[in-house]
Amino acid sequence: MNEQLSTGPDGHELNHHYEACKLRAYPDPGSALFRALQAARIDPYNLTMVPLQFAHLSGRPWTIGWGDTEGVTVGLVISQAEADARYSKRLVRDFEPAVRRAVLVPLTQRQWDATVSTVYNTGPGGGGSGRDGILFLADGKPSTFLRKLNLGDYAGAAAELPKWVRSGGQVLKGLQRRREAARLVFLGMDARSAIVSGEAKFP
Repeated sequence: MNEQLSTGPDGHELNHHYEACKLRAYPDPGSALFRALQAARIDPYNLTMVPLQFAHLSGRPWTIGWGDTEGVTVGLVISQAEADARYSKRLVRDFEPAVRRAVLVPLTQRQWDATVSTVYNTGPGGGGSGRDGILFLADGKPSTFLRKLNLGDYAGAAAELPKWVRSGGQVLKGLQRRREAARLVFLGMDARSAIVSGEAKFP
């Protein structure tokens, strides 16, 4: 389903606004390591190695570029060209096909962009990943978002997006803004306006 769709300008705008390209690997902002580094006034975005006193804390998933987590370890540094190539590769190889396989109803371009952007951030889930994603839960069952979407309840599916705002068990303001923007794009708003609205709702 939706074979004719690929990520459009609104999807790229959402991803690039919220991912903020980083060329050095950093720990997940919801991780215990990230929080401990911030508390110690150590910049989590400028690590060459994990300080010994924090070696017992997890920073997974380590991230680089436009939010890419594949094959990323502490100390990894890439170029802008590599960051852009990683983004394009994963979008086409992993995230767009996951949405095509899971979604059984037709999507508009903006519904597609909002869904793929959210999958890019949460992962699809299921499939032995051990993680919940916007499409599937860790146990492989469809998420409420996907169930509602596949029943043709587009408004109900959109209303599920703002529930995905936790990382490491904590609600993150950045995720609240991002999900609100994705919800608005899903409902037909252009990404730039949606981003402004999301930031106004969660100042």
